[in-house]
Amino acid sequence: MTNPILSMNQATIKYADLRQTLDTLTAAGYRSVGLWREPVEAVGLDTAVRMVADSGLRVSTMCRGGFFTMPEGPARRASIDDNRKLIEETAAFGCKVLVLVVGGLPEGSKDLIGARERVADALAELEKDALDAGVTLAIEPLHPMYCTDRACVSTLGQALDLAAPFDPKAVGVTVDTFHIFWDPQVLDSIARAGREGRIATYQVCDYRTPFEKDVLLSRHYMGEGVIDFKSLTEAVAATGWRGDIECEIFNQAVWDTPFAEVAAKVSDAFDKEVAPYWPEH
Repeated sequence: MTNPILSMNQATIKYADLRQTLDTLTAAGYRSVGLWREPVEAVGLDTAVRMVADSGLRVSTMCRGGFFTMPEGPARRASIDDNRKLIEETAAFGCKVLVLVVGGLPEGSKDLIGARERVADALAELEKDALDAGVTLAIEPLHPMYCTDRACVSTLGQALDLAAPFDPKAVGVTVDTFHIFWDPQVLDSIARAGREGRIATYQVCDYRTPFEKDVLLSRHYMGEGVIDFKSLTEAVAATGWRGDIECEIFNQAVWDTPFAEVAAKVSDAFDKEVAPYWPEH
């Protein structure tokens, strides 16, 4: 039986539409799903909300907001407005977590410090919207190899520093094993995130080398790589955070696998690599 705290992020079965995702996960005994905006918008928000409600699944997170490191102008205004829309869509599912991939360097720029400052400015603009909707903006630090193209925030400590000026109910962090396992300060940062009430979601998958040709697609099932899930999971558990633990895998071979088989493999990997270190199990 699938662990009741395990959620599968839709990206793990990328080619499934919303109906296929919900049917796959309910058939496999999942209780929770992490949604992506594109499959939701493909059917329309109202229809998607009804479909998810009828499935009985909880929504652990909505992916993804962010991408607001560009300088002031029409593109930045459009990005801020788009994030406001996403906050509303997240709340419509009764979901409390919108994951943010903050963005990399704007075209032609080498100014990472300035990019991070513009992330802080965007959070300041969105804080009230998040509070009003009951949604936490979960800054996701990404592995440094994505620093210039996807996320200029690379460590949990950086994410926490960005979040610090804001209400923890409005701005938190995503703890994703793939992106942060390498950080020498990761355990201290997880403890800090717990003390500050900033953990919004815990996401798991594995990391191994050599990378895939497209490094974005280099995530693996838990247990297939080098991540020590024991130390990371125990550190998150020690903070007292309790929520659905979400598996998110970007990998072409996984995407090409039948959906039901992926659901089963994720469940099995979770039971072996993560669940033994979570206090309720």
